[in-house]
Amino acid sequence: MPSALPDGDPVPDDGALPAQAFAGAVDRPLGFYLHVPYCATRCGYCDFNTYTATELRGTGGVLASRDNYADTLIDEVRLARKVLGDDPRPVRTVFVGGGTPTLLAAGDLVRMLGAIRDEFGLAPDAEITTEANPESVDPAYLAALRDGGFNRVSFGMQSAKQHVLKILDRTHTPGRPEACVAEARAAGFDHVNLDLIYGTPGESDDDWRASLDSALGAGPDHISAYALIVEEGTQLARRIRRGEVPMTDDDVHADRYLIADEVMSAAGFDWYEVSNWATSNSGRCLHNELYWRGADWWGAGPGAHSHVGGVRWWNVKHPGAYAGALAAGRSPGAGREILTEEDRRVERILLELRLREGAPLDLLRSEGLAASRRALGEGLLEVGPYGEGRAVLTLRGRLLADAVVRDLVD
Repeated sequence: MPSALPDGDPVPDDGALPAQAFAGAVDRPLGFYLHVPYCATRCGYCDFNTYTATELRGTGGVLASRDNYADTLIDEVRLARKVLGDDPRPVRTVFVGGGTPTLLAAGDLVRMLGAIRDEFGLAPDAEITTEANPESVDPAYLAALRDGGFNRVSFGMQSAKQHVLKILDRTHTPGRPEACVAEARAAGFDHVNLDLIYGTPGESDDDWRASLDSALGAGPDHISAYALIVEEGTQLARRIRRGEVPMTDDDVHADRYLIADEVMSAAGFDWYEVSNWATSNSGRCLHNELYWRGADWWGAGPGAHSHVGGVRWWNVKHPGAYAGALAAGRSPGAGREILTEEDRRVERILLELRLREGAPLDLLRSEGLAASRRALGEGLLEVGPYGEGRAVLTLRGRLLADAVVRDLVD
């Protein structure tokens, strides 16, 4: 089941933000994340805030229905306009995620995007992305999205091997994600991503190489590759605990990551974030870069998180409670926190160190600087950028990124 929300201070009923959130706003890009919380089935490894029809039955009534979900989310977009007042920024990125956004009609996704365009305006070069399950789209659906203003699509592939997909409880047919890339290209999408997962129990090195080869052969310009994380409370965690499937260890994850970087680099993909590779700068996911660089974004939808000027808040999780709050004219926010300067310094190190450009050394305190010099000597940071005042991870450093970050934030 979905993980729990963090604790926080109450969100005002009107969603109002403190004045400090608007300081310097015109110099920061603004994005929107739109969360669609519906899935046809629940994958065994998933703890995202998503719900199947069975899980919603009797818990939210008409308010939780996906049939009128677009209208409910549009209500929050209009609330965002009221809260942000006369903020002049056009929206730079929109990312529709889930769940499975493409369980909604294409027209619903287009209407949600249209509400953002109407209320805020879109930057001329705005990146507009939706996630998609390979089995939930066809050429006509993709064409409708492209005609409606979407210019980037991200397909969940995970693996090219049926036995790996089975362990993950993924329902799509091997080969279908690759076909979706061709259909998206035919519909006019210039930017297409495939998501992969490595380290699934029962997956071999050869299985992983086959998945990489299949993904690359499909012709996307972006690939995300994530190590499988077994979250407590998921079906996969229960199966591992019962001994039905083995747990994959960290050494296997490291080996798979090295394979991924080797294969994708040879194919002309460059890493720009620890888990993301693109064929060019234009192929990078600009929306995710907003997160990694601490920019501003409004997260609309059940359980969605937002950040504006050092104020972070999150919505109630259940679709029924979310819709009920908006229907009553209240913010659906469940809690918020105001980040201190120290919080923001630490977060910049945590997030920017994951990027190819790295983190400025002047963010580090004396203990962190000493740790950075040790990391440099151990081959975890690149020498050239370090001399120019930036901490940039080497390939070995990417394998140990979490440990490097822990040392540098001291």
